[in-house]
Amino acid sequence: MFIRELLRQKNFSLSFEVFPPVREGNLDSLYRTIQDLKTLSPDFISVTYGAGGSTRDKTIEISSKVKNEFKLEVTAHLTCVQSTQEDIVKILDEFRKENIENILALRGDPPKGEEKFVKPAGGFGYANELVEFIGSKNGFCIGVAGYPEGHPEAPSREADLVNLKRKVESGADFIITQLFFVNDAFYKFRDRADRLGISKPIIPGVFLLQNYGQMVKISELCGATIPSKLAENIYKVKDQPAEVEKYGTDHAFRQAEDLVKNGVRGLHLYTMNRSEPAIQVVKWLNLKR
Repeated sequence: MFIRELLRQKNFSLSFEVFPPVREGNLDSLYRTIQDLKTLSPDFISVTYGAGGSTRDKTIEISSKVKNEFKLEVTAHLTCVQSTQEDIVKILDEFRKENIENILALRGDPPKGEEKFVKPAGGFGYANELVEFIGSKNGFCIGVAGYPEGHPEAPSREADLVNLKRKVESGADFIITQLFFVNDAFYKFRDRADRLGISKPIIPGVFLLQNYGQMVKISELCGATIPSKLAENIYKVKDQPAEVEKYGTDHAFRQAEDLVKNGVRGLHLYTMNRSEPAIQVVKWLNLKR
């Protein structure tokens, strides 16, 4: 089912993000995680796409398994990085072959070792170009990313919202936000998007923080504001993974609870390929699935 249709039919959606393991090997652990998440009756699973297409085949393999064997709806990520238009056509053909009809279209981050994104020869430089191209091939529902605190490369949050509107006008059907830890950033983003005439559903992305290193990396890479109290608590127990996870899960629940109370269209949980924290948050929320 197209996610745009799913969102029209439901007042509230629940979804989870997983990613292909970086190291080679079997995918049994990831599939056990997805099987656990399936018990929560998610509306869809999102499968990420490695920098430079480094996990492209795994993304397609996992997405196919989610859709055709787990019988869950899936949205597969697709980026512009190091891909020509011909490459994108081949990937879309593979998606069709595997029954994958929802795509999260992204510009993508630079490949490892490179500081800046470089438009590939014969490819695309911006996500809106990729959205328009996918739309021209028919048969897909297209999602895009939104940045409550602004894309790190954007000159301002206002400019970043203009870019989001450009993606929507190019054919995007729904928006999933980058992670954030302060809900006020999301509410302001949602209000500004509404004033700008962005009417597509916006689903907030909530991150399940599980270790200290994640927190440091996130603040460096995407500039998400981390509340001082959360940072202090996690720093105190940074060498105790179980305690860090407790703080991260509790914060995610409090975020999600407040978001639900404030009328969000759904929740998208960044699981980091672990089911236990996500299951705990959903159970605490007592969502009727």
